[in-house]
Amino acid sequence: MFDPNADSYGRYGANAGIHRLMRMLDRAGVRANVFASGVLAERDPTQVKAVSDAGHEIVAHGYAQDLIPATLTAEADEDYIQRTTDLLTQVTGTRPKGWISPRATAGVETRRRLAKHGYEWQGDALDADLPYVEELPDGELLAIPLCTDFNDLSHSMRFGRTPQQFIENFEECLEALLKLRDDTVILDVLVHTHCYGRPAGAWAYGELARRCAERDDIWLTTRGQIAEQVRQHL
Repeated sequence: MFDPNADSYGRYGANAGIHRLMRMLDRAGVRANVFASGVLAERDPTQVKAVSDAGHEIVAHGYAQDLIPATLTAEADEDYIQRTTDLLTQVTGTRPKGWISPRATAGVETRRRLAKHGYEWQGDALDADLPYVEELPDGELLAIPLCTDFNDLSHSMRFGRTPQQFIENFEECLEALLKLRDDTVILDVLVHTHCYGRPAGAWAYGELARRCAERDDIWLTTRGQIAEQVRQHL
């Protein structure tokens, strides 16, 4: 059954949310990873190119969010990766180097296929704090683990917390972790254009971007830059 309410809610991200979040990042002088689906590059190429041209790193996020690699056949998974890669490359002019599956749920052979298609890193790993190298039959792939502690969907929809609490939770955690000199971690701030692309959520995201950009005791970076740093030290 078609649900017009869900359809309308989801369309907000492309219609308004992404534009607001990009403005917030621009005001803070911050460049971010933007997870982009192949279908978005297919249907709205101008918008995807604008995000890339603004200096943000496009991360391949599968062809569509209702196609989970772990549920696909081998043939479908191969086609899914190829289509997504081709579409994003054609639109941005740059082949994506990183991949994060919808729900970070790769199939058993997805990582092998990513290496075969020339990807340098993947973010579906949830089993470590720091990057590590995966030796695969079709090549080498760097796993850059995904931190799920600060995710707007679970924060607002599962726990019913406010945008102000989103800021407070992150800053409280950051201050505590910085006191632990023997612990190095990645802290991702994950927001979705149809959720925290809305006014209150985008304000919180922009405020965090601004505050982090003003600090000199953290590395505010992208996964592509992390991958480059790791490669230099291998």
